[in-house]
Amino acid sequence: MLILLPPSEGKTAHAEGAVFEIEDLSFPELVAERGQVLSALAEVSAREDAMEVLGVGASLAKEVARNINLHTEPSARAHEIYSGVLFEALNYASLDESSQRRADESIIVVSALWGAVRFADRIPPYRLSMSAKLEPLGKLASWWKKRLTPVLDEVAAGQLIVDARSSTYAAAYKPSNGNCVAVNVFQLRNGVPKVVSHFAKHTRGEVARFLVEQPVAPQNPEELLALAKTKWEASLVEDKKGLALNILLSADHQFTTAK
Repeated sequence: MLILLPPSEGKTAHAEGAVFEIEDLSFPELVAERGQVLSALAEVSAREDAMEVLGVGASLAKEVARNINLHTEPSARAHEIYSGVLFEALNYASLDESSQRRADESIIVVSALWGAVRFADRIPPYRLSMSAKLEPLGKLASWWKKRLTPVLDEVAAGQLIVDARSSTYAAAYKPSNGNCVAVNVFQLRNGVPKVVSHFAKHTRGEVARFLVEQPVAPQNPEELLALAKTKWEASLVEDKKGLALNILLSADHQFTTAK
């Protein structure tokens, strides 16, 4: 089983830590491509219009400035760098050793800067969205798609893929093996299922955590559904994008924090 996650937009900076080594990251086939994005990002981030090009506000000026010299920034494991709602719900640090090992083996984060990384990869914090357009590369989702597809398809061959990415990051790689299930989350609002972004991110993190806690991974969509129904109200649906696991949260749903 593979679990595809988006990165968090916010990243946790670490005051200490060795600088990252691009050759040591997972999927070494992408070294040259990562170098191209790093160079383009550094160049854009040094420009006067960097904030506009990267689509961020003035409050993130320090994070954008950090992009200029990422090769000198302290790095940490990817699961320590990504710190948004989804990753808080997953709460890697509180998993037992076996579950952490399964997370390291099964989770892939699709990234605008790195293409794809695993949880154990050491990376620095950065600011770059897959929706950005970097010259001379163009729109990153399109640029990465042709480069990520052969690499990740080879890794995914024969495995169930649980896709918990947002649409922005899903655009950078569409699995080809026919055994992929997207994770959609809805909450009842006045009796009608609605997408609530914050709840969706949190629940996708809970799903990822729940799956890596299982000693035996599901092998197909039906097994995934049966497992999900032990914890959530869930169903499998076919839509124009493919097969999806729809999770329905109650109107009074409250967040819980894994410990």
